[in-house]
Amino acid sequence: MSDRVDVAHELAVFLRARRERLSPEDVGLPRRRRTRRTPGLRREEVAELAAVSVDYVIRLEQGRGLRPSPDVLDALAGALRLSDDERAYLFDLTRHWSAGRRPSGDAAEWLSSLVHDLSPLPAMVVDHRFDIVAWNPEMAWLMLDFPKLPEEQRNTMYLCVLHPEYTGLYLDRERTIREGIADLRAAWAAHPDDTALADLVERLRSQSEEFARLWERRDVMVNGHGTKALLHPRVGPISIEYEVLTPLGDGSRRLVIYRAADPVSQEALDAVAREARAGTPALRAI
Repeated sequence: MSDRVDVAHELAVFLRARRERLSPEDVGLPRRRRTRRTPGLRREEVAELAAVSVDYVIRLEQGRGLRPSPDVLDALAGALRLSDDERAYLFDLTRHWSAGRRPSGDAAEWLSSLVHDLSPLPAMVVDHRFDIVAWNPEMAWLMLDFPKLPEEQRNTMYLCVLHPEYTGLYLDRERTIREGIADLRAAWAAHPDDTALADLVERLRSQSEEFARLWERRDVMVNGHGTKALLHPRVGPISIEYEVLTPLGDGSRRLVIYRAADPVSQEALDAVAREARAGTPALRAI
């Protein structure tokens, strides 16, 4: 069983990494003549921008177990020019839950129906661990026959990183995995007591050098929409536009919908839909 998130350590490394990526010019400070021995802003500059003491910044970056207040976190997020997703990660990590991240109910029944009704668009539902908990025939026919997979492998990050049939599926594999890891890291911080999620991260780190390397980048980005270029073994290249929708009734689940990005890809998806209707893998309810 993996340990829970070490908040003090992760907060220290995250703040230090975000400080080191900035230059004085990025935050409107004049460049000093003295040569900088380390990259990024100095701790003194972060302290000045956030209106906290230098000693406080030092103790935070040394992982001394401090738990900053929401006001201090807000000031640090501004000083370090954090994105909205990075700011939410900072608040989630320190247990000051960010708005809109806590589940408020169970939308399982209508989500399952919606996935079915979205056919012929490929669609699926994933939870905060990226476990695939519902799908329609088109998504299964496009990606993998999910019902035939062992339960523990029905996870989008596991499939991308470790499943052999996914090795050549994404034409821009590293970008796809990098973006997925940035999204997974946000969920990891938002659910620090979820041992199953911690176990998943540890399993991927131990079994994939690629995942371990990209995880250490500490990128944070929640992916609401984007594009993917696939090389499908049966219908050839497909350019996908995807949308990720989170229901108000259950913030821990996401509805993922694929659409064709161009006419050629639409023809390929139409072929996938015909194949799915002819040999449909069973729709799995949530």
